[in-house]
Amino acid sequence: MSYRVLWPAMRWPEGREIEIASVGEQGVAEFCEGFAAVTDEQWAGCDALVTVQDVPVAYRDRLSRCRILVTPKVGFDNLDLADWGARGIPVCNVPDYGTQEVADHAIALMMDLMKGITFHTRALKRDLRANWRPALNPFGRRLSACTFGVVGLGRIGTAAALRAKALGMDVVFHDPYRENGSDLALGIRRVDTLGELFEGSDVVSLHLPLGPDTTRLIDAAVLARSKPGLILVNTARGPLIDLDALHHALRDGRVQAAGLDVLPEEPANPEHPLLAAWAADEDWIADRLLLTPHSAFFTPESVHDMRFKGGEVAMAYLVDGRLQNCVNDGFLKRRR
Repeated sequence: MSYRVLWPAMRWPEGREIEIASVGEQGVAEFCEGFAAVTDEQWAGCDALVTVQDVPVAYRDRLSRCRILVTPKVGFDNLDLADWGARGIPVCNVPDYGTQEVADHAIALMMDLMKGITFHTRALKRDLRANWRPALNPFGRRLSACTFGVVGLGRIGTAAALRAKALGMDVVFHDPYRENGSDLALGIRRVDTLGELFEGSDVVSLHLPLGPDTTRLIDAAVLARSKPGLILVNTARGPLIDLDALHHALRDGRVQAAGLDVLPEEPANPEHPLLAAWAADEDWIADRLLLTPHSAFFTPESVHDMRFKGGEVAMAYLVDGRLQNCVNDGFLKRRR
C-alpha cells in the first residue's frame, strides 16, 4: 500500500529530492505551489499534509482521508490546533531540526556583545588607527564570573545551557513545566520566578514557545527587575518581548544590550522607535543592539533536516502508527 503525502504550499524553490526520499518506498510525495493550486482530488485523496502555513478552513473541509498534519518547524502557534483535533487529525511539529543551530546563535549573540566584536569592527572601519583600542570593551566581562539565565529549558534551552556551562558560566533556569531534578541532571540551578532569574543573571536567553501565557511575557515589570548591565538574548519568538518595554529599558540603561534574532513583527517594522533609533545609529543605542533576520536556525544541515523530517514524521504514523511530537493531543483526547 502507498500513502500519499501532500505538500500543498511548497516553500523551497529548488528540487524535491529531499522530500521524495523522506517518504521512502511506501509513500508518494505530491507538491503544489499554493493551496489554491491543490485539486479537489488531491485534498480528498491525501493521507498526510506537510505545511508551514495553516490550511484555510475551506480546504480543510475537502479532506476525507487525511490522518495527520505535520508542520516542519518548531513553532505551531499559527495552527488551529483545536479545529484539527476536532477533526480527529493529529498535528505534529519538527522540534529537533535546528536545536544546535539556534543554541549556537544565542551564544554567538552573547559572545559578540560581551567580547565587543561588532563594536570593534565598526569602530576600526571608521578609523583604523585612531580606534585601535584593545583595552576598550563596553560590555566585556569574564564569562566564568557571569550568570547565564535560561527561560524555558526545552531542547534548545538545554543546549544553550550546556554551551554556557562549557564556557564556565554559572547557569540558572526558570521553567515551571520542567520536572523536578532537571537542574540536578544538568548540574545547573533552578529558580522559581522569572523576576528572580532577571535579578540574578548577567545574561538572559529566551527559549520558550509562544502562546497566550507567554505573549509579552518579558514586559516592563520583568525588565524593571533586571540586574544592572543585563544582556537580553531572544532566538525564540519575537512576541515574547514587549518591544516598547525593551526600548524604554535600553533607553534608561536598565538593560545594557540586547541580541534579537526574532521580532514581534517580521519582516521588521522600521518605524518602531527602537528599530528606528538603531537604524539611525543614534548615540544612545550604538553597539547595544544586535539584530539578525530570524536566521538562527539556518544551516544547510538544518534545512535538510527540516525538509526530511516533515515527511518522515508523517510516514512513521501512517505506516507504523507511531505518533511523534504531537502538539494537539489535548484536543484529540477531548474528541475521543
